[in-house]
Amino acid sequence: MPANPFLCGRDRAPARAALRATGLSTEDLSRPMIGVAHSWIGTMPCNLNHRRLAESVMRGVRDAGGTPLEINTIAISDVITMGTEGMRTSLVSREVIADSIELVGRGHALDGLITIAGCDKTLPAAALAHVRLGLPGLVLYSGTMLPGRFRDAEVTLQDVFEAVGRNAAGELDDTGLAELERAACPGAGACAGHYTANTMAMALEFLGLSPFGSMDPPAADPRRTAVCEDAGALVMRMVEQDLTPQKILSPSAFHNAITAGTATGGSTNLVLHLLAIAREAGIALDLTDFDAISSRTPVIADLRPSGRFTAVDLDRAGGTRVVGRVLNEAGLLDADAPTVTGRTVAEEVREARETPGQQVVVPAGRALSPTGGLLVLKGNLAPSGSVVKASATMTPRLTGPAVVFDREEDAMAAVQAGRIRRGDVVVIRYEGPRGGPGMREMLGVTAALVGRGLGPHVGLVTDGRFSGASRGLMAGHVAPEAAVGGPLAALRDGDQVTIDLRRRELSVALSASDLADRLAAWTAPRPRYDSGVLGKYGSLVSCASTGAVTTPVRA
Repeated sequence: MPANPFLCGRDRAPARAALRATGLSTEDLSRPMIGVAHSWIGTMPCNLNHRRLAESVMRGVRDAGGTPLEINTIAISDVITMGTEGMRTSLVSREVIADSIELVGRGHALDGLITIAGCDKTLPAAALAHVRLGLPGLVLYSGTMLPGRFRDAEVTLQDVFEAVGRNAAGELDDTGLAELERAACPGAGACAGHYTANTMAMALEFLGLSPFGSMDPPAADPRRTAVCEDAGALVMRMVEQDLTPQKILSPSAFHNAITAGTATGGSTNLVLHLLAIAREAGIALDLTDFDAISSRTPVIADLRPSGRFTAVDLDRAGGTRVVGRVLNEAGLLDADAPTVTGRTVAEEVREARETPGQQVVVPAGRALSPTGGLLVLKGNLAPSGSVVKASATMTPRLTGPAVVFDREEDAMAAVQAGRIRRGDVVVIRYEGPRGGPGMREMLGVTAALVGRGLGPHVGLVTDGRFSGASRGLMAGHVAPEAAVGGPLAALRDGDQVTIDLRRRELSVALSASDLADRLAAWTAPRPRYDSGVLGKYGSLVSCASTGAVTTPVRA
């Protein structure tokens, strides 16, 4: 393969001189330059193995005739920031990560790119950067954490969050909570359930931007080394073939990704991130697509938080190819959609090796639910839509009095103090993309409700969003958000709110004129931040129904 033209010729001698100072040889400079980006950071377990994995990827690149250049960027832990002011930075980090990878890719005129991603926002951020750059390359998941063990049962971080509510309710003592805290996270990797990280890792395989099966080995599994080396070799083949994201992504690719996410009970964050990626790719995708696909897609995977098994169990059952084969045999995938390997989805999933007797993935004819996990509700509280994870609740309908909070912390305090009762609809507003800013996740509140035994008996409505580990009757991503004058801003304590999954309805028992009168008297709150990165984000970000993006709308 030819050398990078960015480094060729007399005029580029200064650039070559500088790169020689990094240890590159004349031979290295004559090869294609491949970025190996990752989000190693010492503040979380999710990405703690990235530097080690990068070494294996770079070895694969070198062996295949390329010169790897390691690139590092930031990450924010949803788990560690959950329920705090720091959680406002999580979704913002998606844009910062994508921007930083894009800047290095453009600034250094890379020939190809592999991005290693682990925690929730690094995966969609990586996809956004790849689409923007249009380089041959792939996104490589760094792997799930192994589940912990607590009192002879497998546990994940979901159990710790819910134990906080159990402790407040007196069902788990302080000693038990401390024991669970120490046992839940045994090592590196993203959260072990089918939460946002594992949902997005699976979605990117079905989207075509990650190799099939690359999600499967856990972070601590020795098989990850071979996955990384193979990815390094694959990117060199992609450079030779000029196989870019633009040649892979299509409406069918996004439909495949949505199908996989809904069929496995994936996180509602799938909606937000796929909308953003599609927008960058110039592909029409909106909330109605998610609802339509979910309506015809059965749930075929018994995965946490609504099911019994973890991502490690899915790997043992045969991995993502087994999910793909079941969906393909049911006629639910576009089998001819291409992937980063140059092969079609059908060719990839035919190689599935299902473990005999596994119980994680079931045939479509014995589905756990006849329809998928994600629903879009509309009504006078959500004219532009809201998102519900139907697979995470056994309560299809609830009408109850609103208990309204203007920030998450106040709602959490009310839950822990026992002020939320059966039949209530908790409303948390001014937590949307612009009003937050940053659209905080509400896992602390949802888990506390479940821990106190209220999960099946209350509703929660917010213009914020939920963790993939959340469960219960929850409507998030409500749009327009309260901060821009959406109907949530008009709600008062005691208003009768209805969440109806069958009718796809999110509404309040107020007439159109009553709502209009209340909103006419409403005054927008002052932004929580008017400077720095959060102030900048709040002034630029779009509605949740368009992916909460900060890039300009394409003509």
